[in-house]
Amino acid sequence: MKTAVEELTPTRVKLTIEVPFEELKPSLDKAYKELAKQVRLKGFRPGKAPAALIDQYVGRGAVLQEAVNDALPGLYGAAIEEQELFVLSQPEVEVTRLDDGKELEFTAEVDIRPSFEVPEYDGLPVTVDEAVVTDEEIAQTLDNLRDRFATLTVVERAAAEKDTVTIDLAVQIDGTDVEDAATKGFTYEVGSEGAVEGLNDAVTGLSVGESKTFKSTLPAGERAGEEADVTVTVQAVKVKELPEADDEFAQLASEFDTVEELREDVRKRLDRQKKLNQLSQARDNALEALLEKVEIPLPDSVVETELKRRNEQLDQQLTYSGLTRESYLAEEGKTAEEFEAELADAAGKAVKGGFILDQLALDEELGVENEELSEYVVSQAMQMGLPPQQLAQFLTENNQIPALVAEVLRSKALNLVVEHVKITDSAGNELDVERLRRQIDGESEQAEDAEGADDEAAEKKEESAAE
Repeated sequence: MKTAVEELTPTRVKLTIEVPFEELKPSLDKAYKELAKQVRLKGFRPGKAPAALIDQYVGRGAVLQEAVNDALPGLYGAAIEEQELFVLSQPEVEVTRLDDGKELEFTAEVDIRPSFEVPEYDGLPVTVDEAVVTDEEIAQTLDNLRDRFATLTVVERAAAEKDTVTIDLAVQIDGTDVEDAATKGFTYEVGSEGAVEGLNDAVTGLSVGESKTFKSTLPAGERAGEEADVTVTVQAVKVKELPEADDEFAQLASEFDTVEELREDVRKRLDRQKKLNQLSQARDNALEALLEKVEIPLPDSVVETELKRRNEQLDQQLTYSGLTRESYLAEEGKTAEEFEAELADAAGKAVKGGFILDQLALDEELGVENEELSEYVVSQAMQMGLPPQQLAQFLTENNQIPALVAEVLRSKALNLVVEHVKITDSAGNELDVERLRRQIDGESEQAEDAEGADDEAAEKKEESAAE
């Protein structure tokens, strides 16, 4: 087999593949066997008709076509492997010559990952947020916990911000009731986000039994996006009373005996979360820094596929939330054109980042062990709220294991980058990734101090030996 490669663009090639006819023999024999099972010739049992009679019965051309269709995938795959091409799409194949007994020639146009070198990343500067837990954050977290244990008390006054109200909503468009948008006994906190546009202003100042009508755009339902007349009627006004932040509350809301112990636990949890955020930022910002250091041509088809995937994912999320894209864009304060431009930019960056990490994994000869795949499936299943075995079965049945391997490889490649960049927080403190990971995993400061002392002792010993 002989293969010639023509570069159509930096991301698309045309392969011209010439195959000696003898290399088609296995597929030709297979074609005769398959066709022999289908034809019925007098004097021969099914599947036993000789090749010459099959040629007469169905035609030599039909046999050749069957053989070529069988052989093409393997021949194409061998050519791709021989040329060491990283293909990104299904090929457009055309048989350009088929000389019976002599030669087969076909072409295949396909998108490929462009050739490039991963930029140097050792010591690449990356900045993350400072991980400092403030008293205000601790107090806010405690207040959020107290809010979960709050009680509601009915008050005889007009509704005000932060009150919890029970309301009825009636909706009309051009004087016709919109039943699927109406509700009774709806409870919400005045001033909270996500309410019907204009509801907070309308209900503020209303007492029990009072109503007010206002204009609003319906966020969901059959008439989503249309302007309607909404009438709100207050049925009850309640004030939220939070428990005191004392030892009794600590015993009620946690496993701790005192509120000081609870505060310390909150501080540790917030500190761990901030360190997790630092590690996540380090990964994101390290990849972003790499993206800025190299220009890579991107295949339009691959970017379009990624953009389509992101649009479908967003639509699924909006459907689950009961929102339309129009209402979502209104909340975000963006036009459809602005949002599509942002989404297209994000899709392009995702494809480019994937190229870089794929190439880095090849350069560093990274591999994936079965244990790593299992750990990844378990972590993804936990995030999705599924049993790991169920997710693993789904991935296997839908041929998603290769994509899973690629995802784990990219994660390992990015981890490698993070281990070599220079990470500094916004206050100018240089961070050590390994120490950061140990702190996140809950290793004690005493263990770190002991490790530091051991390192210092070892250094002194080496210095003494050198002297």
